[in-house]
Amino acid sequence: MIIGYTAGVYDLFHIGHLNLLKNASGMCDKLIVGVTTDDLVLYKGKHAMIPFEDRIEIVRSIRYVDAAVPQSDMDKLTMCKKLGASILFVGDDWYGTEKWQQYEKEFQEAGIRIVYFPYTKGISSTQISKALKAVRDTL
Repeated sequence: MIIGYTAGVYDLFHIGHLNLLKNASGMCDKLIVGVTTDDLVLYKGKHAMIPFEDRIEIVRSIRYVDAAVPQSDMDKLTMCKKLGASILFVGDDWYGTEKWQQYEKEFQEAGIRIVYFPYTKGISSTQISKALKAVRDTL
């Protein structure tokens, strides 16, 4: 059985999130999705608009997702090992960065493949958040 793993905040869920989950699901027998906890979002210097419990419930309800788990730290390699995942799915916005080139070596040594999916153009949670803020500021 091929187990795949991906992780994200999944705040302001949009078609880009769905595309990644759908594509990932098609490449493995079981897709496990890590949903970033509120504490980790804050640690990264951001703030989720949707609380963690709601975000993980939304992700759990998606037909492409076999299981959703809390992602409470940045260590995706340890999480993949713990879950028995042989593939990590990420957006291609990370591809080629120094950080992810190092991750590729570490994951390869652990026998875990990293698959990059194209970022869905024209949509992101950051864009949605900025648009909502602009609307709110006009009220």
